Amino acid sequence: MPLPDPDPSHPYATLTPDAVLDALASIGLYGDGRLMALGSYENRVYQAVLEDGSRVVAKFYRPGRWSDAQILEEHAFAQELVAAEVPMVAPLAIEGGTLHRHAGFAFSVSPWRGGRTPELDDFEVLEWLGRFLARIHNVGAARPFTCRPALDLQGFGQEPRDWLLAQQIIPMDQQTAWLTACDKALELIAAGAYSTGAGGQFSLKDASLLRLHGDCHPGNVLWTPVDERGGGPHFVDLDDARTGPAVQDLWMLLSGERRQRTQQLSALLDGYEQLRPFDRRELILIEPLRTLRLIHYSAWLARRWQDPIFPINFPWFGSSDYWRGQVDLLHEQIEAMQEEPLHA
Repeated sequence: MPLPDPDPSHPYATLTPDAVLDALASIGLYGDGRLMALGSYENRVYQAVLEDGSRVVAKFYRPGRWSDAQILEEHAFAQELVAAEVPMVAPLAIEGGTLHRHAGFAFSVSPWRGGRTPELDDFEVLEWLGRFLARIHNVGAARPFTCRPALDLQGFGQEPRDWLLAQQIIPMDQQTAWLTACDKALELIAAGAYSTGAGGQFSLKDASLLRLHGDCHPGNVLWTPVDERGGGPHFVDLDDARTGPAVQDLWMLLSGERRQRTQQLSALLDGYEQLRPFDRRELILIEPLRTLRLIHYSAWLARRWQDPIFPINFPWFGSSDYWRGQVDLLHEQIEAMQEEPLHA
């Protein structure tokens, strides 16, 4: 079955510049007309210049993805981090709340913060990031999420696999090869790195699960010059915050060959362990977590395909060549999961 055509009546089609400005005005923030769309596919995010010259960021949540309770839990976590002096950009409390509604959309408003992607080949930068991740996790460990989901084998591996097959998204000439590789990868994860408990939640034996950033890739860390007030890293976008092992917030900051990743990991943990112990057994989870993200990402693209912005920005998705590449990546991950984990 081919991918569905984009839906011109998708809810975001009604989110025009005027609708964004009207939403801001509904909570007493009056824009001067200048809007800039920021890089986000899951939600719609805009930088707006207000009449007084200040700038804010308005985030319009994808309808149907999170419940209000789940969004508010994200906001509460962000505010806890700010209260602990962790450099997290948190939604503003306006008119008594952080979550607002206008024209069928749930939205929040945050202060604008500039910055660039951190230099991850600089070990001093990585050590600094490690300290801040430890501070995030110290706050995250203080209490559990009650509404937001956990990062688990079912939700990030088995369910996306089953959905892709049920929707007949994968071309027939690649379906068997992809399913064989996917099943092998998931079997390795279930039998090796994790013990599976009730509800499909997985974890290391005796390891602690905590509230995480959840999607701590370099694009969600902004760096400002250290000679400026408040310089250094600050974190954005808790949209994927969930419960999981601490290493989930570290592994996406690693790249390159094994030696390079080992050096990067050592620098991260040098900073992290200044403020919080790290269970080195969790290092065995890095490749399983990378594998789950790979499987989940394909299903995420397919589920969002009727949003017109997705075919425009991911024109290569869904072809036989795409799925052939996914088969190759899964085989690489199967090999990686059978190698010795990184050591630092």
